[in-house]
Amino acid sequence: MKKIYLFLIALIFTSYSFAQVKPQTVTKSSVLFHIKNLGITIDGTFVGFKGDIKFDPANLAGSSVSATVDVNTIDTDNGTRNDHLKSDSYFDAAKYPTISIKSTAFRHKSGNNYAGTFSLTIKDVTKTIEIPFTYTETGSTAEFKGNFQVERTDYGVGGKSLVMSNDVKVELDVTTSK
Repeated sequence: MKKIYLFLIALIFTSYSFAQVKPQTVTKSSVLFHIKNLGITIDGTFVGFKGDIKFDPANLAGSSVSATVDVNTIDTDNGTRNDHLKSDSYFDAAKYPTISIKSTAFRHKSGNNYAGTFSLTIKDVTKTIEIPFTYTETGSTAEFKGNFQVERTDYGVGGKSLVMSNDVKVELDVTTSK
């Protein structure tokens, strides 16, 4: 009887260890954004992406993503505009130096297409968003590509404007080692 109990306990621990989703190390990342201002699309980037990524298509319930990007790395190819965006009128980088995102759920759509539900925090505002993305494994690497749109005024970024769009389009491209 003792052997059966020991066998069951070993089986439970073995199953538990296989159910864990292994962390992936970010090796390359790109965070791009696009917004219209005076009818012209302004493109920008953030660098300084840091992420804790544990994603397994076979175990979506056990998968998670938590990431930040450094607001002070914003680059629109215009130093004066970058400084203005870091000011308290927009991102207030001195008080809120990071933008963060944390997953709450994932679902498989088809093929390598997924959707994630995330809590996105900009400044002191957190909202739930859905990000559709593709996940592609190649050898020992994996790539996540997704895009989504946010309303900048929902997060207190900039005020009301007749010339600047409220819609900001964001593109993410993250490569990890598995």
